[in-house]
Amino acid sequence: MSYNWNALAQHRAATESRPILSLFDGNGRAAEYSVRLGNLLFDYSKTNIDATARGLLLDLAQEAEIEARRDAMFAGAKINETEGRAVLHTALRNLDGALMVDGADIMPEIRTTLARMDAFAEDVRNGVMLGQGGPITDVVNIGIGGSDLGPAMAAIALSPYSDGPRLHFVSNVDGAQITETLAGLNPATTLVIVASKTFTTIETMTNAETARRWMAETVSDPAAQFCAVSTSAERTAAFGIPPERVFGFADWVGGRYSMWGPVGLALMLGIGPSNFRRFLAGGAAMDTHFREAPLNANMPVLLALVGLWHHQVCGHGSRAVLPYDQRLSRLPAYLQQLEMESNGKRVSMDGQDLTRVSGPVVWGEPGTNGQHAFYQLIHQGTAVVPCEFILGAKGHEPDLAHHQTLLVANCLAQSEALLRGRTLEEARAMMAAAGLQGAELDRQARHRVFPGNRPSTTLIYPQLTPEVLGQIIALYEHRVFVEGVILGINSFDQWGVELGKELANALKPVLEGHATTEGKDGSTTQLVEYVRGA
Repeated sequence: MSYNWNALAQHRAATESRPILSLFDGNGRAAEYSVRLGNLLFDYSKTNIDATARGLLLDLAQEAEIEARRDAMFAGAKINETEGRAVLHTALRNLDGALMVDGADIMPEIRTTLARMDAFAEDVRNGVMLGQGGPITDVVNIGIGGSDLGPAMAAIALSPYSDGPRLHFVSNVDGAQITETLAGLNPATTLVIVASKTFTTIETMTNAETARRWMAETVSDPAAQFCAVSTSAERTAAFGIPPERVFGFADWVGGRYSMWGPVGLALMLGIGPSNFRRFLAGGAAMDTHFREAPLNANMPVLLALVGLWHHQVCGHGSRAVLPYDQRLSRLPAYLQQLEMESNGKRVSMDGQDLTRVSGPVVWGEPGTNGQHAFYQLIHQGTAVVPCEFILGAKGHEPDLAHHQTLLVANCLAQSEALLRGRTLEEARAMMAAAGLQGAELDRQARHRVFPGNRPSTTLIYPQLTPEVLGQIIALYEHRVFVEGVILGINSFDQWGVELGKELANALKPVLEGHATTEGKDGSTTQLVEYVRGA
């Protein structure tokens, strides 16, 4: 595999100054460097990847045995080797047939849990399950990380399909969030979901206790309006939640991959079981494509290879995810966790130090807001930021079609501007037409030069529906998997989050005055003393 990395580096050096635009001269590049799945189109033609680069990248995928590793994942092999676990979030959305893990078929339990979720959601939505003040009007999901980011993102994305109780999400242990969330709600008609696999996550349980105290101020039996997404029957029972309102999932579902199952309960309550199953079907369709399409026409594989080209080969340290769909406003944050927690590693599967960089920084905001914020750096800054545009051709507001036309025009224009740029000669002509002359013309023209030749991809779909959202999320999940396999890392553990948790638990009694700062560094000691004296 080192040969291919070296060959890619040499090819990159030889073509770095080549205008991407020149690759479009007299050929069908746009179609050749695109892939479709149904109505979903991924266009990566506005990158400097040519036939040679793509061939070398596909060779990397072949040598990494992507297909064998993929098949092992779907078959239930324990590819999460550091934790000795299978990786089967895909089973939560592929509901047909059997799948054996440790000698047992896991599919009947998955289907049973989904049916229980369906029934519970229908009871809440139809007023069969009542609050102590009447039908449930609001649902508060308390979780953090994968128990929050996924359903919170999807609830916004699918708001046109939401016809159930209003959804609210609390994740931060900062008391401001839960205070502001609960302030406008009626405890007697609010359902609280506590999402924590072990029911010990300190931020989640702190917020859950606060919500229970808030509930107890109004209703006689606060626990009656709680349900849980957890595997700990003992702890949920101790909290007062009966087993019929506890929805568990197995350890082969990682937190950031979990909204396809019980972690998606809040989403199901909002959009209904039927639309939730449409969401699952979209994910399953992408799974089928990932499993069956050849590597050179495989959307997740090609998305991953583009990412590897930009980060590992070209050395671009970050990538911007830019959804031109306001309802995908939380998608960049969701992908931050999905990608950076999965592939932000420094050792390979065998525990050896990596010989090349791992995952990039992922960030972004929806368009067109970003155009009036950070696009200045993207267009004229000294660092190149590969951009991933995501666009719906149509919105859900037919009476505001002119808004959508302007939105689409902006998205397409931004990717074109990144590609084309503006030369100094073009800028000079502009300034001359504006009446400037001499040194001032030259000075003003230089400020208006756009280097261009900056790469972008575009993922476009007809309209954001439950199926399309499922396809997008599964696409990025599989992209993370492919990149991780090629880099030789485990994308399914997250030991990097542990040390900070341990130190926070140790600092809590120090801040409360029950322990000293002995052994702490001078900076931490100073900061503790400041907080104590505030």
